[in-house]
Amino acid sequence: MQIERALNEAASSANRVLDELIPAVTGSEARVVEAMRYATMGGGKRIRPYLVLNSAALFNVAPSYALRAAAAVEMLHCYSLVHDDLPAMDDSDLRRGRPTAHKQFDEATAILAGDGLLTLAFEVLSHPETHPDGGVRAELVHALAVAGGAAGMVGGQMIDLSAENMTLDIGAITRLQRMKTGAIIAFSCEAGAILGHAGPQARHALNAYAHDLGLAFQIVDDLLDAEGTAESIGKPAGADAAAGKATFVSILGLERARDQARLLGEQANAHLEQFGAKADPLRWMTEFVISRKS
Repeated sequence: MQIERALNEAASSANRVLDELIPAVTGSEARVVEAMRYATMGGGKRIRPYLVLNSAALFNVAPSYALRAAAAVEMLHCYSLVHDDLPAMDDSDLRRGRPTAHKQFDEATAILAGDGLLTLAFEVLSHPETHPDGGVRAELVHALAVAGGAAGMVGGQMIDLSAENMTLDIGAITRLQRMKTGAIIAFSCEAGAILGHAGPQARHALNAYAHDLGLAFQIVDDLLDAEGTAESIGKPAGADAAAGKATFVSILGLERARDQARLLGEQANAHLEQFGAKADPLRWMTEFVISRKS
């Protein structure tokens, strides 16, 4: 399939840059760097880097700039997974088919590794090698900070933790997931537009695409949690139900949730019309998100 080849190529490129940006070190700090590398280099589909690279390609952005932005967003994503898995949060022992960072190392090292990845993401974005225009770098830093903070991912995670055994309607769950998952996906699409000095119309289209894609992604994630196994999804299955969390599946049911994910995918692709065939890699991602099994 085209998406599998394209995703593998993007992942390979992102892994190479991540390996360069998080080199192994010696000395007393070596353990936390090892944990950072463990959390970052241990697999993953690299969906967010793929979105950065292919949104940047719409505006003919230099690949070296796009790859650094892609690496930065993946660092932030991996930090969030490390902290999500901690005993005080989701208390998970398995991530990407292997022990979570706090199980492989220890809880304190995992916390510091997450902190290290988060701060390194902004170090990378603010570096002149990411873009020669300081204004572009500042906008990237600002956009990722908003997406990853209390108005985005962190705020969504707080709502998620508070929502256990609470009754949430579909609107509340949509807002939660738009913040927790969708904000970073939106940044991944917006980053290419920022790097490419894109106009308001193009940026609006990419944000709308990302909004629908992010919700579809979360619905499929809920479906996998309800129907998958730990072996197939690489993390504990049934965790949401066990925690008493309301999800798209618990409210809509399996079939309606599946239909809604497909509808959101169609809406996401409709936002890409202005880019023509150049946006085909983003359309491939939509289909991948809707049909993924892990």
